[in-house]
Amino acid sequence: MYWLVSSLVIIAMMGVLAVADNVAMPIDMPLLDMVSASGLLWLLVVFAIMLLSATQLNIPSVNTQSTHKTRSVSSPNDVELSLFSRYFLFGLLAIALVMGSALQALVAHRQAETTKITNSIRVQALVRIEGISDSVYDASTDSGYRQVAVVTQLMPLVAELTPQDLANSTSDYSEQEKNSLSKIYSNNFEKNLDNNIEYRVLLNAYPKNTSNDDSFSNLNDLQPGDELFMSLALAPLSASKQAISNMSGFDSYRWLRGRHIDGVANILAVSPLTVSKSSNDEALQQASMFDSYFQRLRTRIDIGRWQLRDHFYRDWPAQTTAEQQAKAVTLSLLTGDRSLIDRDTKDLYQLAGISHLLAISGTHVLFLAIVLGGAVMLLFNRLCPVVYRYMPRWQVRWWVMIGAAFIYALFTGFDVPAARTAWMLLAIGLVRLTLLPISTMRVLLALAVLMAWQDPYVLWQAGYWLSFIAVALLLKYEDTSYQRNTAAAPLPYNDNDNNGRAYISNVLFHRVLQMARRIFKLQFWLFFTLLPITLLLFGKASLWGLFVNLFAIGLFGWVIVPLNLLAGLFYLLSPTIADSIWSLVSAIVGNLHELIGWLISLPALTDAWLYTPVNMAILLMVLLSIIPWLLPRGLLSRWLVLPPLTLLMMTVYANQQSIITMPTLYILPTGDPYISAALLQFPLNDQSISKNKDWSPFSKDSTSWLFLADHRPTATRTMPSSLTADKLSASLEQQLGSLSVDKLEGIIVQSSSTVLTETLSASEQNMVVSAKNSELLPLAVAQLNQQLPVSQYWQAGRSERWPAFQQAHNTVAQSKGKTNISAQGCEQGKTWQVASDDLSIQAMTGWSKIGDASVWDCTIAIDSSVPIQVLRYNAADPLKSLSVNSQTKIADNQLDTDHKNLSQSRLVLDTDTHPRVWQMWSLLCSADSNNDIMRFKNITWLGHSASQMTTDVISRQSINHIITYDDKPLEASLSLNIINNSVDAEVTSP
Repeated sequence: MYWLVSSLVIIAMMGVLAVADNVAMPIDMPLLDMVSASGLLWLLVVFAIMLLSATQLNIPSVNTQSTHKTRSVSSPNDVELSLFSRYFLFGLLAIALVMGSALQALVAHRQAETTKITNSIRVQALVRIEGISDSVYDASTDSGYRQVAVVTQLMPLVAELTPQDLANSTSDYSEQEKNSLSKIYSNNFEKNLDNNIEYRVLLNAYPKNTSNDDSFSNLNDLQPGDELFMSLALAPLSASKQAISNMSGFDSYRWLRGRHIDGVANILAVSPLTVSKSSNDEALQQASMFDSYFQRLRTRIDIGRWQLRDHFYRDWPAQTTAEQQAKAVTLSLLTGDRSLIDRDTKDLYQLAGISHLLAISGTHVLFLAIVLGGAVMLLFNRLCPVVYRYMPRWQVRWWVMIGAAFIYALFTGFDVPAARTAWMLLAIGLVRLTLLPISTMRVLLALAVLMAWQDPYVLWQAGYWLSFIAVALLLKYEDTSYQRNTAAAPLPYNDNDNNGRAYISNVLFHRVLQMARRIFKLQFWLFFTLLPITLLLFGKASLWGLFVNLFAIGLFGWVIVPLNLLAGLFYLLSPTIADSIWSLVSAIVGNLHELIGWLISLPALTDAWLYTPVNMAILLMVLLSIIPWLLPRGLLSRWLVLPPLTLLMMTVYANQQSIITMPTLYILPTGDPYISAALLQFPLNDQSISKNKDWSPFSKDSTSWLFLADHRPTATRTMPSSLTADKLSASLEQQLGSLSVDKLEGIIVQSSSTVLTETLSASEQNMVVSAKNSELLPLAVAQLNQQLPVSQYWQAGRSERWPAFQQAHNTVAQSKGKTNISAQGCEQGKTWQVASDDLSIQAMTGWSKIGDASVWDCTIAIDSSVPIQVLRYNAADPLKSLSVNSQTKIADNQLDTDHKNLSQSRLVLDTDTHPRVWQMWSLLCSADSNNDIMRFKNITWLGHSASQMTTDVISRQSINHIITYDDKPLEASLSLNIINNSVDAEVTSP
């Protein structure tokens, strides 16, 4: 009953949030106007208590006096009526809980929709800092500033404001605050219609997006509660569907909505003056007159977190990167503040499978609560034992632990794991105090439901699911382990042992061995049981976590975390002693980083990621497979796991095979609107043997090609790319892994590069696309070649310096034992094909022998015997990659009979940054291509909206469908008779 009702409650809330997020629902329904979130919460709690009480009353009690009295005999009809009424009451309360939970989720959605930012606008606004920032502003490391804040007193920005103008506004506001308790700033804002609107936004400031680096560096000095005026560019949250444009599949919309963010705000200018409430208790009290006591306490705690970060951030530039990251991890383990941890360290922990150790978990909170509880008990025992006359000893310890747990949870941001631990301590103590027959597992389940009722959007947080599921698995494992240990027989004592020393040694050895076996079994239990939910939430899992956690959990739990918390306590008394302990902790963490870095650099241990697409159906089959092990032994036969386990294996295998059963071209997100990446996966039959001399039979089932290009036009000024080769290669490796690609037949870079060219004059270098970042794509190829086998590498333009470039990269990266790859010119006419003629790849353009870099770009034509479907890769769920938008010529909807009988299809991957490319093609190749075009039933063009393709070239190539990487219309196609449509599966049809 408990598990069924709780599961239905959570499923109903998740369903409502999912439907409301994807379907436009009215927010002005009369039913929503009648209820409030807090009132409905208390009503749900009352219904839950009624259901629990009715369930407890249903348990039969033993009456010892009834044996000597005459029992009244009830008729069968009375018994049936009693059972019917009882089950009817259970069902009615359960339905009320499920429907009320769904209504609570709908109320939360309405509140979020009411307060969200709907339009982009530039404003001047009063900003109040809330909490501590997620990152620090550092132009030297290209680190941006991200901070949650509340903006009020919005005024549309009609002219650019200088920092001095904002300082004047802040000064006037400060004087107004001193003279009045009112929150109204000035009469100048009374005419503004948005004066009373308040938004909770995420402030953003990045070094490459602004020239105000000097003024923006002061953002790190803003403390919680500070107020100042800023010029902001407000923007609504990106839709959840836009997560596919993110290279890692991270859904920023759900992450921000889960934190109750109404929109994002890019900082344009900052006032150098602030109304600081953090350093003045009187000002803080005055500013918080209309705030609750909890909000004032939260602000003071956040100020303490900021001061501790400032203590760690002192002399930061003078330290090495390794020392900085060791201190950053130490701070994160103490307060949950990850603002100082860089991307490389986060990737290191993710690859090692121990990124969960960076979060403040229940271990931190419980350890501190136990230490403080024991210390207070020691003081009471020596100084004030009389207190035990009025309160039992365990209750004194319990109240101290609760206070310490909640204060420390608030100090660490009150995230889900810390909050869950604090509430669990309170709930278990109440159960013991009231002597209720409720197990710890049911308390955990009830707490999960209560947290979802209090904030339905917590269901969108990965920490919620991992925290509660991990604790539930630990409780189940401990129950099973305890039953087995109590049933185990002790070692027999041998009288021949000399003074019992051999017996003691034998017992100690067996206990150590037993403890090691328990730790090993526990790690395997947690890894494999959490694997499905991890793959569902993140799309990948590190196999390293199975082994690294064996020693990392013990090192963090028994050494690093206790020393860190001890230093935190000493910081309140003597910062000098605390710094000494933190130096020791940082040294341990630094050595751990070096050890993990050495391990993952081993050639045999580089493939650590497990990519397996997981959906709800697979998760349901996993749940059915482990139910017999979760239930008491004997209740269900464990042979029943065979059907769902077999179906699970078949489904996973089918999902892996379904990716390559149809010829597919995936448009991969790169994070740069002008950098394109596309992956071709083409299944081959057993007789497909390549005619190309460079062919290497990597795969018997399919062949995979990766196409990279830079589409920045040479004649137009564009924003410089912030994409790095490390980031691009890492994201491509992850995307290829999620598509089950562990080797590539070839990589084709369709854009030329100046770093690979020796015979290029200074005037000609300007004709090469993105001369400043021309090493991006070749360097990404060199890094990918170190991670997975690549048979061929085609490079547009001249590549005389490629061997030296590759050797320099291998030297810097310290890549040993890796094979080098030679660069082949991507020249017009170059062809690769399979023997059965099912697939051929050829270069349509590219003339590097001509001393003009503007005609070096290489356009690729992919000819296939079956249509190739074009999908836009969805990093969140690769199996559900979305269809692309296509422009189709209306005239081509009526093909002649000869073309309908053709089966060949062509997909053109266009790369041109100068009109001379297609001018050269029209002069040299247009006549020859007419005969080839007649062989194809459909021709699809894929390129960038900034392409130099002309209407004449489109007509000469008989292009039927036009697709762009950036999903914008091609300018040359606007004058054609075309229609816009969405290509669901295939861009061409037989």
